[in-house]
Amino acid sequence: MSVNQILTVGGALAAVTVYLLYKIGHYLAKVLEALATAAVVFLALWFAAKGLVLAVVWTVRHWRTTTTVAVVSAWCWWWGWLSLLLTLTAVTVVLGVWRVTSLPSFDHWAGRHLRSWWQRWLVYAPRMPRWLRSVGLTVPDRGGATVIQVNPLRRTATAPRERPRRDQLPRILSVRSGPSWDEVKVRLVAGQTPEDFDTAARALAVARGVNRCQVRELSPNVVSIDYQRRNLLDAVVTAPDLDAMAGLPGDAIDLDRVLSGATEYGTPWRQSIRGSHTLIGGATGAGKGSLMWTPLLSIAPAIRDGLVRVNGIDPKGMELAYGRDVFHRYAVTSKDALALLDDLVEQMEARKREHAGTTRLVPITTETPLEIVEFDEIGALLRYVGDRKTREAITERIALLTTQGRALGFTVRGYVQEPTKDTVPVRELFPRRICLRVASKSHVGMVLGDQAYDRGAWANRIGESEPGVGYLFGEGVREPLRVRAAWVPDDAIKALERFVTAPSPDPARRPAPVLPFRPGTPALPAGGAA
Repeated sequence: MSVNQILTVGGALAAVTVYLLYKIGHYLAKVLEALATAAVVFLALWFAAKGLVLAVVWTVRHWRTTTTVAVVSAWCWWWGWLSLLLTLTAVTVVLGVWRVTSLPSFDHWAGRHLRSWWQRWLVYAPRMPRWLRSVGLTVPDRGGATVIQVNPLRRTATAPRERPRRDQLPRILSVRSGPSWDEVKVRLVAGQTPEDFDTAARALAVARGVNRCQVRELSPNVVSIDYQRRNLLDAVVTAPDLDAMAGLPGDAIDLDRVLSGATEYGTPWRQSIRGSHTLIGGATGAGKGSLMWTPLLSIAPAIRDGLVRVNGIDPKGMELAYGRDVFHRYAVTSKDALALLDDLVEQMEARKREHAGTTRLVPITTETPLEIVEFDEIGALLRYVGDRKTREAITERIALLTTQGRALGFTVRGYVQEPTKDTVPVRELFPRRICLRVASKSHVGMVLGDQAYDRGAWANRIGESEPGVGYLFGEGVREPLRVRAAWVPDDAIKALERFVTAPSPDPARRPAPVLPFRPGTPALPAGGAA
């Protein structure tokens, strides 16, 4: 072939190739355009559906806020902003008058809801993430690369500054605000445990600027961080009025809900005086006497009518001696204390033989009264008494009463200053513990058990001007409850002596048995956050 022919054929092939490439490119462009259009439509539908779902979720989760915004927008659209301003002013005036004239009803119906709303959006929503990062309650990435910075003088290795992502920061679920407490419900993220928040309670309190913070586990991945804004236990609690109980029969006293003082939530503190043994620990002047005498004042009619008998062991010979006539038996020396405990153990064995196989709980009657042992300074006879055999015998009797006396109508209430295991070897047999002001942080764990301090029982921080204030723990109480026993003056103790030694207001009336553990009656102190 000649050169011209070769060039002609080559040009024709090149033209055909270019034409084919043009057709293929044009077809591919149409395909890509169709794919891009489909992708845009798909993404638009995806984001629209996702936005709709998020809007519905936001509306349902924050229905108060969305409803308020919708109502305000509709009002402004139809009637204008001036009428809205006048209406809001009138509502504010009405709420202010309501609050001044009837604070309890205002707080119950409106105040707590308004306070919860603004506490969440003005306090906790903007500040809580920063608090959680500051105290280390986030889960940052552990694999961040190290950056090497080089300059003519030196080389330094620095880690990049990490900012937790949304899935690494606990999320606020709700905020509930009461007269003195705020409950911030938080959902944990993977890698966290409720115990992490327990140990950070003190730091969270400092971050919020309050004196007390408590963490409650609501579910495996949800905790409530409770902040105490106001201290409702700064005032003295008034003791029960004996004059108001003068005409009350003994069987009208509910021994499962005995008024003992007030809780940190502003509710009456009621405790079961039977079916549970209590160990109270506290330094000198912490208010152990209030915890001793207040329940006795509350059950005075039952003591007077013989349904309850109080036995006192007073190694100091001072605290219980001031109300000596209240006690059915009274002991000061170790020998007398051992005789008293021997008598109670014999009675317990007699009740066991009489009621075995017929009932699981011995009813409280005048024939089988509730026997309460008030053991002041229990460590003095369990640890410091000189005779080792007497000391061991007293310890054995206390162990028998605390392990077997619950169903048979025997209750032991012990008081101690030094709550070490050597001082009170049977302290684990007391299911209910109350820790008043103590000098050492370690004493909190000795009285209330391990991890009590981390859960918010800061008894070593109770001031000397707060006698009777302490932390209650045990018997199903998952978090320590701060309580304050009522103050009992000396004249009230003497009035109690006269009350219980006086004849019954109706001598012809035979006291009915006190029903053992009435169904539905909680044996724990009343109270709750908010």
